[in-house]
Amino acid sequence: MLKTNDIGPQHYRDAMARFAGAVHVVTTDGAAGRRGVTVIAACSVSDSPPIVLVCLNRENPNNDLFLKNGVFALNTLAAEHRELADAFSGLTGLPQDERFALAEWENLSTGAPALADAMAVFDCQVVDTKDFATHRVYFGKVTGLRVGANLEPLLYHDRGYRVL
Repeated sequence: MLKTNDIGPQHYRDAMARFAGAVHVVTTDGAAGRRGVTVIAACSVSDSPPIVLVCLNRENPNNDLFLKNGVFALNTLAAEHRELADAFSGLTGLPQDERFALAEWENLSTGAPALADAMAVFDCQVVDTKDFATHRVYFGKVTGLRVGANLEPLLYHDRGYRVL
């Protein structure tokens, strides 16, 4: 017989803090407006066709811009992007326009802001979403891709940034 225990939200968050993840800024722009958010909940789904997924908290109504615009860019951050990661996480309290002013942005194929010096940018058209609990999972078909310099990646582990 398997032993089970109560798993409360704080206990779960404490365990997830042991999960190391690459830090990204996911961005969107379009008729609904421009937005960017720092995430570690992103990964590859398939290479043929190229699909990535990103999880965003749907309890924040501002994240609906990603759904309304139907596009996003997943920008993989290097160690030198720590200030940018803080800004787009909301820790600094900067409004969106000031967050975007901290870096140089380009457009690849969808119009979503692509960080000019990102380690990699996956420019995506939203092809599906799945609402589950507090989050919405966005599946994006990669329509544009840029591989940047092979720098030290910015990671998040134990509630802090780390560098390999």
